[in-house]
Amino acid sequence: MRLIIILLFVVLFLIISLPIQFVEWIIGKLNPDLKTRSSLAIVNWAFRVIIFFAGTKVTVIGEENIPKDRAVLYIPNHRSYFDIVLTYVRVPRPTGYIAKKEMERIPSLSQWMRNLHCLFLDRENIKEGLKTILTAIEKIKSGISICIFPEGTRNTESDELLPFHDGSFKIAEKSGCPIIPVTINNSAAVFEDHLPWIRKAHVIIEYGSPIEVSQLSKEEKRALSQTVRTIISETYKKNKELV
Repeated sequence: MRLIIILLFVVLFLIISLPIQFVEWIIGKLNPDLKTRSSLAIVNWAFRVIIFFAGTKVTVIGEENIPKDRAVLYIPNHRSYFDIVLTYVRVPRPTGYIAKKEMERIPSLSQWMRNLHCLFLDRENIKEGLKTILTAIEKIKSGISICIFPEGTRNTESDELLPFHDGSFKIAEKSGCPIIPVTINNSAAVFEDHLPWIRKAHVIIEYGSPIEVSQLSKEEKRALSQTVRTIISETYKKNKELV
């Protein structure tokens, strides 16, 4: 029943929001910052409704670690489609997520994603992938936070994290922004653990202390990917007891 309700809500939202997107386009021509903030408010409302219908309880730890006055690079583990929904409602400032290229083909949804500065990554095209990373760097320099899942895809195998792609961390190195490790526990229990049904679940989200890349030595920068992976892995194992 939850699945049907959420699917109906998503479809209705994407259809009904078409004229809203036109209004957002006009606002963007006059005041781009207002467009970003209004789109963020609308999508956050929709995501909160989805979380409510899913019956998901969320416990958040360390939210005070997120700087409110500057853009950051979020680095979360990835186990569920709900990871985006559950974390996006927590962002304190406009944030673009880096999504797979295929998402760009979905009408209405892709436009909302563009409104929110999301970027589409073509994993099969190295040149286009580099362009996406460079665009993400410019977004952060302009004050837009970025979220990228360094595992590259959802981890459906085990509790062990997949290897992190080093390229994800170039965004922080080249922009000078802090990295916020994000550990998500039990999000797959909402949907993926019992496809195709959506069930009540308790999800733990923990935000780690900011990592200031500009203050790291060359050796620490070379090990940055593994360092963040270790932080998230240890936090994931610790928070399993809280679920």
